[in-house]
Amino acid sequence: MQMKQMVKSFVVAGSVAMTFNAMAADMTGAGATFPYPIYAKWAESYKAATGNGLNYQSVGSGAGIKQIKAKTVDFGASDMPLKAEDLDAEGLMQFPAIMGGVVTVVNLDGVAPGQLKMTGQVVADIYLGKITKWNAPEISALNSGVKLPDADITVVHRADGSGTSFLFTDWLSKVHPEFKAKIGAGTAVKWAVGVGGKGNEGVAANVQRIKGSIGYVEWAYAKKNKMSHTQLKNKDGQFLQPDDDNFKAAAANAEWTKTPGFGVVLTDQAGKTSWPVTGVSFILMHKTQADAAKGKEVLKFFDWAFKNGAASAVELDYVPLPASVVKLVQDSWKANLKDASGKSVY
Repeated sequence: MQMKQMVKSFVVAGSVAMTFNAMAADMTGAGATFPYPIYAKWAESYKAATGNGLNYQSVGSGAGIKQIKAKTVDFGASDMPLKAEDLDAEGLMQFPAIMGGVVTVVNLDGVAPGQLKMTGQVVADIYLGKITKWNAPEISALNSGVKLPDADITVVHRADGSGTSFLFTDWLSKVHPEFKAKIGAGTAVKWAVGVGGKGNEGVAANVQRIKGSIGYVEWAYAKKNKMSHTQLKNKDGQFLQPDDDNFKAAAANAEWTKTPGFGVVLTDQAGKTSWPVTGVSFILMHKTQADAAKGKEVLKFFDWAFKNGAASAVELDYVPLPASVVKLVQDSWKANLKDASGKSVY
């Protein structure tokens, strides 16, 4: 199924669920667009298996965090992990749900997908507005034999609070001191140049529409929409194509137990095959569940997804959590998620 069709059908299904299927078991979530395609697929399969629905709003990590804090949804989703002190202040817990990669995408005639090579330094200079032409010496030096046009570069970035932006800016801040000083890492930053798009969907649409543009999206959006991605140079100096093995390599040495709230950030990881902009998408829930039945259903959904959703995740170019991490997540559910009487929800 094409990505646009899948997104459209899931949005319609979610709207219908809100209209006439407001059963107690139906769940609501909001947040990151990065994992939206896999959450959509899992929701479709879970509905078929159990009859219980999920209405997930792909509104960006920033909006998802706001909604879970306001208790207007059963869970929030963010690709930027919250710090332990922020979780404690809001009475929240977080756990990882899925991993994947962020890629740079371009709209250049005559350049095949995966042909163009880019480094973090060059990408950062483009987003700083210092490199403005596609045939600039810095890009040409990386791409001997590639015919680059004498055309202006149009920068596309996220217009909303975004975990995808956090991963992208975190990577650029690690490899480019000036980018770190002038723009920095965050879900919402003050961009130096460019046009904004809402969600991964909006960035993808703008890049597809504007000739000579560059943007950043989750890999599933790029692949399903047949967008032209670039190679990226990693910390070990290797130019890589995005794929599951390279995402897994970046996550291989993640120290889940040493980071409060599982808050690992997998950008600019060492290793010859580590994709430089790999990320984890997190779920946020209140430690005390006012509606214990709803909270339990959310956990049942993700428990089902961990056990039954790996094939769908791989098909959509995500990386399922390792079994050892799933066990840690389940243990955290037992320890942290309680009903009003203090009894474990899981």
